[in-house]
Amino acid sequence: MEKKIGVYICSGCGIGDSMDLEALSEVSGEHKAAVCRTDPFLCGAEGVARIKADMDGEGVNSIVIAACSPRVMSDVFDFGPDKVVERVNLREQVAWCQPAGEEDTLMMAQDALRMGLVKVAESSPLEPFVAEDLSRKILVVGGGLTGMTAALEAARAGYETVLVEKEETLGGYLKDVYRLPPCDPPYESLEDFNLEEMTSQLASAPGVTIYTGAMVGSVSGAPCLFDVEIRQNGATKNERVGAIILATGSVPYDAAKLSNLSYGTSPDIVTAKDLEAMFKGGEVKRPSNGQPVGSVAFVLCAGSRDPEHLPYCSSACCVESLKQARYFKEANPETPVYVFYKDIRSTGNYELLYKQLQKEGVIFVRGSVTGVDDDGSGGLVVTSDDVLTRSPVMSESVDLVVLATGMVPTSALGEPFKVAAPQDGEPAPVASDAILVSNLLNLKYRQGPELPGLEYGFPDSHFICFPYESRRTGIYPAGTVRSPMDYQQARTDAMGAALKAIQCVELVSVGKAVHPRAGDQSYPEFFMQRCTQCKRCTEECPFGAINEDEKANPLPNPTRCRRCGVCMGACPERIISFKNYSVGMIGNMIKNINVPDEYDEKPRLLVLACENDAYPALDMAGTLGLSYTPWVRIISVRCLGSVNLVWIADALSKGIDGIILLGCKHGNDYQCHFIKGSELANTRMTKIQETLDRLALESDRVKMEQVSITDFKRIPEILNDFAEKVNSLGPNPYKGF
Repeated sequence: MEKKIGVYICSGCGIGDSMDLEALSEVSGEHKAAVCRTDPFLCGAEGVARIKADMDGEGVNSIVIAACSPRVMSDVFDFGPDKVVERVNLREQVAWCQPAGEEDTLMMAQDALRMGLVKVAESSPLEPFVAEDLSRKILVVGGGLTGMTAALEAARAGYETVLVEKEETLGGYLKDVYRLPPCDPPYESLEDFNLEEMTSQLASAPGVTIYTGAMVGSVSGAPCLFDVEIRQNGATKNERVGAIILATGSVPYDAAKLSNLSYGTSPDIVTAKDLEAMFKGGEVKRPSNGQPVGSVAFVLCAGSRDPEHLPYCSSACCVESLKQARYFKEANPETPVYVFYKDIRSTGNYELLYKQLQKEGVIFVRGSVTGVDDDGSGGLVVTSDDVLTRSPVMSESVDLVVLATGMVPTSALGEPFKVAAPQDGEPAPVASDAILVSNLLNLKYRQGPELPGLEYGFPDSHFICFPYESRRTGIYPAGTVRSPMDYQQARTDAMGAALKAIQCVELVSVGKAVHPRAGDQSYPEFFMQRCTQCKRCTEECPFGAINEDEKANPLPNPTRCRRCGVCMGACPERIISFKNYSVGMIGNMIKNINVPDEYDEKPRLLVLACENDAYPALDMAGTLGLSYTPWVRIISVRCLGSVNLVWIADALSKGIDGIILLGCKHGNDYQCHFIKGSELANTRMTKIQETLDRLALESDRVKMEQVSITDFKRIPEILNDFAEKVNSLGPNPYKGF
């Protein structure tokens, strides 16, 4: 398409008072813009109308909006998919953070406009990726409470749903549950659960296919193109689905490992699951002699919050124990009931159940249980280091001790996945991500057959911003396979996962990305003629979006892609690009920064700011009127993982004196919206610094700083300190060449 660029500069919101707009407008002539106009209220109806008039009358098809941040007014400046629009941030990142009327303020705005003009000139209208034979079905793996709820809610929303359950009947753990904790005010009475009613609703729901006694043999493809092999009773059936909800639940921690609590030494030391089955079966008796239970002690956190067993809190154990204590009090209010706990975590309305049990005479002892012993007459005694009295406390002799064991996600059950063995026959290394072969999904991904797990085995997600997202696009863990939770939370979790699966099929079916760049119609394109089969893109993609053929050529799956650009940053040959984001495009933006010769007054610093946290933090600093050095030139990047090292070389060869990368924090909490992006950038920057040292070019000229969106007040300190450091190093030796 022949480009006809229109530049539109807003003078409102203090921009016109901050700088000479006539001098700023002259920049448009450097790039042969067809139209350059200034408007006092560009986002108003008249301002937008003028832009549309130029489209119709002047043939403008590429628009540069030099006004407010691109994070606002995106709907106002949307002129359709056939138009290229670039936003230049003159308000938050120039006018509101720099003194008015200064030469440096104008130069900052001019460079911002230059970079915007370069980007719009090199961008193309987006063409969404839409494949053939797309499916909008939703697959739910697991037929317990979470799986049934997710399938039922998706069906009610009008989506065909496929449910796969390994057992012959639906229900999961609920099949052995006697009653549920209170779910309605006043949150003091236990509730019954009608499993048959729920399974019958699901079976009669339109568009629902249920496979019981079945398992997922394999999953290949990508969102809206998942090909699923289902194995049932020796037969194999195939389904094409659009999104997958993993709801395989959890299992109780193996109590046989709890020798410190004497499990196995007496049949009267049972687990919470065993006790639930007793009540469900209608016979609550001592396993040792078949006599009625006249007294009971509950030991909470049995294996949970213990570095030797499960380091995490299993969330539901406290409430489950309170529920079971209520069983005994309902049957006989005089029954002695002890609860030994570290902390009672009866969050929310469950606190009312806890208070009710206190009123009913349940004895709560806070401390660490040090032993469960035979009293010599067939009874059991629980000993604890009481926190309140700072002394050992013993229960009276009790007939039954119940261990509230924690939850282990089914995703954590299996053997570590190993990548393919090297050709020289050496043993295959374990995958760098925590992936187990657990036969839940059996993905045909080169990155492994299951979802990567967090430190404790739960499938990973960005729990701050995207709690259902795994590292495999279109696959959403829900319920206790995702995180420890109780019944009510599991229901809510199932609904949330169903909504995310629906969002996925709706967006992908029209060629748009899902999270976190929801709605993005760009996708990576590969210039395969120059590919060297180095595998960097396949190995560094955090989402398994790229497979390989037998010759190690990358095989991209566009609907798996999150559009982060990590593959683009990884590629040493620079063969990967987007229509509106590429290595050459950002490189040319850097090269168009005006670097003055008079270093003592005009050093230049390049800021590559992650669009997810750092760029919003810069905006917020400007909104608050926080001022920082005018030497910086800011370029928004999709993720620090998309930063290609050639950009650093471009900046230094241009004479720019320092480069700072502002991006999300990395680590197990995954504040990086693209999981591995910041971590990969940090690794790459280490290599850059080693190279600079070898070239006798100070490594301190390149720095990476981790910031979150809430660090906006630190922005001036970070940038000013970096400016001071670079200033002390002196001018870039390449300046002027």
